[in-house]
Amino acid sequence: MLNISEIKLGTILKINNEPYIVIRADHHKMGRGGAVLKLKLRNLITGNVLDKTLQGNEQAEEAETEKKKANFMYKDENEAYFMDNETYEQFSIPLEQIGRKEKFLKEGTDVDVLYFDRKPVAVDLPIKIDLKVVSAPPGVKGNSAGNVTKQVELETGAKINVPLFINEGDIIRVNTETEEYVERAS
Repeated sequence: MLNISEIKLGTILKINNEPYIVIRADHHKMGRGGAVLKLKLRNLITGNVLDKTLQGNEQAEEAETEKKKANFMYKDENEAYFMDNETYEQFSIPLEQIGRKEKFLKEGTDVDVLYFDRKPVAVDLPIKIDLKVVSAPPGVKGNSAGNVTKQVELETGAKINVPLFINEGDIIRVNTETEEYVERAS
């Protein structure tokens, strides 16, 4: 059990026998009253968001989770398929459970898979990943006053904004958390 002072951003709690990750935690201390912790939680299985308030002496149960390395193999319309790096066991996770990260999944990428009750529930991609630009409109000269960008399509199907000098066939580094261009990969 965790006290309200131990609950931080990214902590995984067990609520109604389901894993929830803390996506916002606001501590409030009232004058003579006790401390209050206002939480915004996201269910790792369904993606639903829950608001919860804990009073000063309340506790929350930490979810027992395990992280393992796995290799992304491929995806279809509904599922993403992975292989455990230690046991070589293959498993799938529904794409809706993976969420927005799905558009940066590249075949052969090693990811961290979060297990809850021995079932895979979430995927953590590397923060930065190198992807090939498959479609890029030409940059227009003379249109470069300030921070001008254009939208390109990556090999995974994701579309992001990049500087004008990026061309089709370039390999670029993308931040998977902010979904932004970082730099040209060498």
